[in-house]
Amino acid sequence: MQLNKKPEEQEDELRLLATKISGCQMIWTTLWHGVGGDKPADALMMLVQDEHRRNFDLWHEEDKARAPDATDAQIATVKRAIDKLNQQRNDLIEKLDEHLFQELLKQGKTILPSAPWNTETPGSVIDRLSILSLKVYHMREQAERLDATSEHIKKSQERLKILTRQHEDLTKALQNLLNDLFAGKKQMKIYRQFKMYNDPDANPSIYGAKKK
Repeated sequence: MQLNKKPEEQEDELRLLATKISGCQMIWTTLWHGVGGDKPADALMMLVQDEHRRNFDLWHEEDKARAPDATDAQIATVKRAIDKLNQQRNDLIEKLDEHLFQELLKQGKTILPSAPWNTETPGSVIDRLSILSLKVYHMREQAERLDATSEHIKKSQERLKILTRQHEDLTKALQNLLNDLFAGKKQMKIYRQFKMYNDPDANPSIYGAKKK
């Protein structure tokens, strides 16, 4: 979103923002499995892409750990990579929320004191959309396999339909949330996750080991 646009242009952009976010996640998923893609110019979409990339990398790191021939050393290396990616992912979810919160403040939206809070922040919903786009991509792979049984293909096709519908529903839910936030019908707070497992001062398995 760009604040230097006219109010009517901002409204048009907001109306399509969730579709833009979920559509780009799907495109990036496909591109990253092949030739890659460019960075978006928009600050919000840059954050969306960075967060989605962490989920993309997490998906494939986790696949490495599940490989039947993975050694204990390889699994340990992957586990450390997963922890790092998860921390970056959580940080980016908060950055997405911070960016959208600042947009609300800059636009001077009047929020009703009685306006309710949502159970999820926009950043958390964007993260769920990211994961769903990966599920859709990989389930489509299974539905199009040439070396699989007809039963596997049929089951994958049925699951793909469900995942696609869930992706569409969540896109609409995100748009509804954004509409309510920018209309002042809901309030927004940034909820800190304070992940402790990577914090050397908060994880006893780390700081305890240093004292020995």
